[in-house]
Amino acid sequence: MEIMPEKILITPKSYYDIRHRMEAFWAGFEVIYNDTGKALTEAEMAERIADVDGLLVGIDPVSRRVVEKAGRLRAISKYGAGIDNIDLESIAERKISLKTTPGANSVSVAELTLGLLFLLARNIWESARTVKEGGWKKPQGIEITGKTIGLVGCGNIGREVALRAKGLCMTVLVYDPYFHDDDFMVKHAIEKVTIDELLTRSDFVSLHLPLTEETKGIIDRPRLEMMNPGSHLINTARGELIDEDDLLWALKNGRISGAACDVLTKEPPGSHPLLKLDNFILTPHMGANTREAVLRTARAATDNLIEMLKSG
Repeated sequence: MEIMPEKILITPKSYYDIRHRMEAFWAGFEVIYNDTGKALTEAEMAERIADVDGLLVGIDPVSRRVVEKAGRLRAISKYGAGIDNIDLESIAERKISLKTTPGANSVSVAELTLGLLFLLARNIWESARTVKEGGWKKPQGIEITGKTIGLVGCGNIGREVALRAKGLCMTVLVYDPYFHDDDFMVKHAIEKVTIDELLTRSDFVSLHLPLTEETKGIIDRPRLEMMNPGSHLINTARGELIDEDDLLWALKNGRISGAACDVLTKEPPGSHPLLKLDNFILTPHMGANTREAVLRTARAATDNLIEMLKSG
């Protein structure tokens, strides 16, 4: 009887773009790629996963419906660290293994965070757009040196942002009830504070949290009201961390000076009202999309999936 190779479904677009560099690792497997150029919908995942043994997944939904269609699925390798798109209860019931790639894209996301900080501080986006439209407007910005950045979350990415912010001569505050590395704080002169103190003292507030029931909507109107009118909000984590209606109110009414996000609750956002504001910047969830991070994450996710399949 012929033994059929194990079938693998790989969904991330950036993995598809470098698939030729990863083919050697998949010798002996049958690999199916998502070649649509976008994240798969729940229906598309359910359709493709029926006879799959291993899944290497990005932000595509792995809901209970999808898991119920996955009759052969034994292992899931997350292309990244966030697992809010995976129904953990349903995969636990099926004893499906799960591994993530924490830290593989931390530097890239941290660098985008600092890039967004510079955009906000110097009005770079508005200035460049004005010149392209034939104008020569010079909006006044602010210096970053001596300013305070508050990091809500100090995991792998938050720590990388903290180190770079210190290099820019910024004061760094951290709110993270689960972070207990006092040596890191002392070594880099970083202050751990409550979230209320962080919001009231920071010139820039940057979110670096996983999405959980506890963190969903952590930045809402009452917390936006705590921020200084001249302060800025940055989010390169998950869109659902911010109540977007409340953010719209804060930006339209000058409660905060500006916001820059790499994520929104709905992606792509369509005609989102935030996009109509001059003091709001959105990038297309590209924080982890650098050559270096893509290769690191792809290799780690590949190794994880092969290891789980072989050990299971």
